[in-house]
Amino acid sequence: MHVFWSLTCPVCIRQKPWIDGLEARFPGLQVELMELSRSDRHHALFDQMAAERGIRAEFVPTLMLGNRAWVGDTPAQRTGIEAAISAALMGAALPPDDALRLPFLGEVNTESASLAGLTALIAFVDGFNPCSLWVLTLLLGMVIASGSRKRVAVVGVSFLLTTALLYGAFIAGLFSVMAWAFALPWVRWVVAVFALGFGLVSIKDYFWHGRGISFSIPEGQKPGIYTRLRQLRQEDLSTPALIAATVAMAAGIALVELPCTVGFPVVWSGILADRGLTTGAAFWGLLALYVLIYLGVELAIFAVAVTGMSLGRMGERHGRALKLIGGMVMVALAGALALRPTLMEDLTGSLLLFGGALGAALAVLLLHGRARLGT
Repeated sequence: MHVFWSLTCPVCIRQKPWIDGLEARFPGLQVELMELSRSDRHHALFDQMAAERGIRAEFVPTLMLGNRAWVGDTPAQRTGIEAAISAALMGAALPPDDALRLPFLGEVNTESASLAGLTALIAFVDGFNPCSLWVLTLLLGMVIASGSRKRVAVVGVSFLLTTALLYGAFIAGLFSVMAWAFALPWVRWVVAVFALGFGLVSIKDYFWHGRGISFSIPEGQKPGIYTRLRQLRQEDLSTPALIAATVAMAAGIALVELPCTVGFPVVWSGILADRGLTTGAAFWGLLALYVLIYLGVELAIFAVAVTGMSLGRMGERHGRALKLIGGMVMVALAGALALRPTLMEDLTGSLLLFGGALGAALAVLLLHGRARLGT
């Protein structure tokens, strides 16, 4: 069995004690450790063996046995590798790889599919962030008052593109830190505690809005946001000037929104790092998926604004409900990270986790609404 790894890869270092114990557990197994950061020969062999198995020589750790390859390190992967080793030592055929064959997409590894599904779920819930939706509806509402569909389109597209680029850059930087930090065994617990705290504060905001600590846009910052938004209503602004003003405004507001938007990116980055993903095509693909889905909600609002030239503002009641839903999901993710991270290793487990959290949030909304009507 060939193991391609790197001294600079925290997941590889975490995996190494398990690798070191395989030869003792499976007499007859020969493990070849191929460290890549200091050997061109190992790199060349990695390229060759990866090409033979139809994968990219991009990610570590990568284990190869027979015609099979495993990328990353999860409990499910270790179980599969051990089963493959047992089969190989007995001269039996290796267990089939975990792959789905989908129309147009071809062969897709089920673990990659589950990670993409989890990314989509987290990004979708994150897309209903009350802070960003409040800013967008306020922005479009002010620009719609000009009566110019072109002006609404220019401001909306400029705002959303700037938001997407800045949010993507923030998440990429966050992930680079997480990928290094998750070499330490206790970091998963830190992320879980952070998620739990963030979620509980969000739930608190539903019941006791404006009291105590809150991950929201500070009230003291809102007058400045109103001022920046009103500047976009100046009719003498040319299109280039309007774009520049919108980009500058979006960049400034992104910093103000940071306490409100940081929660889900931290948890998502932690999950990817814990699953052994490194920066490469897979990460950038998942990041693009995250940002596109996150912006999907805002794109829908923007489309309504441009088409109908009318848009209502998001009130406090809507924001509190979204806080409750996001908080419930965050608490569920915290519990899974701390107690059962394997639950998120397949799409079914992720759907059950999110479905349970959303169901609990809807139940609270229903019961609380009835209680208020009864008083």
